[in-house]
Amino acid sequence: MEQPRTSPETSPQGSARTAPRDPSGIQVYYNGACPVCRTEIHHYRGIAERRGVTGIVWIDITTQAGLLSPWGVDDDAIVRRLHVVESDGRLLAGVEAFIKIWKRLPGYGWLARLAAVGWIKPLAEVLYDRVLAAALYRWNKARGRVPPPPEMTAP
Repeated sequence: MEQPRTSPETSPQGSARTAPRDPSGIQVYYNGACPVCRTEIHHYRGIAERRGVTGIVWIDITTQAGLLSPWGVDDDAIVRRLHVVESDGRLLAGVEAFIKIWKRLPGYGWLARLAAVGWIKPLAEVLYDRVLAAALYRWNKARGRVPPPPEMTAP
């Protein structure tokens, strides 16, 4: 499972594909081919739009290959978990990414605080990574909603 990366070498702040439009903003990378993922993100996006929340860029990862490759995240790994890139280039994944989104959405601050509680966060991470995200990945892969693994090239 990939971990958030924060070193200067893995934080391509100047990349046109990854620079948030708002200097205090975040970019949310989600699997738009997954009906569950798409529905949840559209729910969050709708709240943000109705309540005038700015600084969130929603990116469907199925529209372009290699979106998180500067952070070492390949296309197969990107569909396994939700990812957020902060304005400083730091990559968050899984529960950390959800917490970052929830902090920005009116009515979801309580959920962000709850998910960040010392004993709840590790439990939420295990449930998300090993149960929910894993099941969604298998379900989407069985239905062709996951990009094929990269082709092997001869040395």
